Amino acid sequence: DRNSLGVRAYKSRDVELDIGVSGAFGSSADDIEARRGMPDLGTLVEFGPRVTWKLGEAAGGRWRAELPLRGVFDVSDGGANRGLSFEPELQFERAAGGGWRYSTSVSAIFANRRLADTFYGVAPQYATGTRRAYTAESGLVGWRLSATVTRALTPDWRLFGYARLQSVAGAANRDSPLVRKTTGGSLGVALVYTWKQSERRAVD
Repeated sequence: DRNSLGVRAYKSRDVELDIGVSGAFGSSADDIEARRGMPDLGTLVEFGPRVTWKLGEAAGGRWRAELPLRGVFDVSDGGANRGLSFEPELQFERAAGGGWRYSTSVSAIFANRRLADTFYGVAPQYATGTRRAYTAESGLVGWRLSATVTRALTPDWRLFGYARLQSVAGAANRDSPLVRKTTGGSLGVALVYTWKQSERRAVD
């Protein structure tokens, strides 16, 4: 799907269960002022089950909740276990005229102590005069609010745009010395080309 690659294990009218994989590229600590001199963040792969609950239709669109629980592994470090993440998400999707489709979602990200320490912990040997040692705690990592809009231009071409707002307000590790901003946002626009399609579309 749009967020991950997975294998569906169970499907009913209202509930689906799949086993999914997703990931994120790593980054050099030297490119992040707050982490300078610390180990790099490796390329992470997430793997685990996700329950999707179709909540029905309201306000002209469809509502659903997603509940993914995934183990996180660092492929830059031989697949080392970096912990567990849980990201419940509420989504709303609506189709409009002219081929336009809109969707919004709000989610919360939770992590166990090992994963939280990967991003927010500072081991004593990496402490400096401006970066104190810090042991991260499990719990809320942050909030995410997203909106997307798509429009089919041709059977193969699609216009795609998104906006995302993320915040660590109220998060368990808000006081980490690696946190320099409470809120951040991003915007993007893209053209998507479908290279191959099956002769018959799936019915789902």
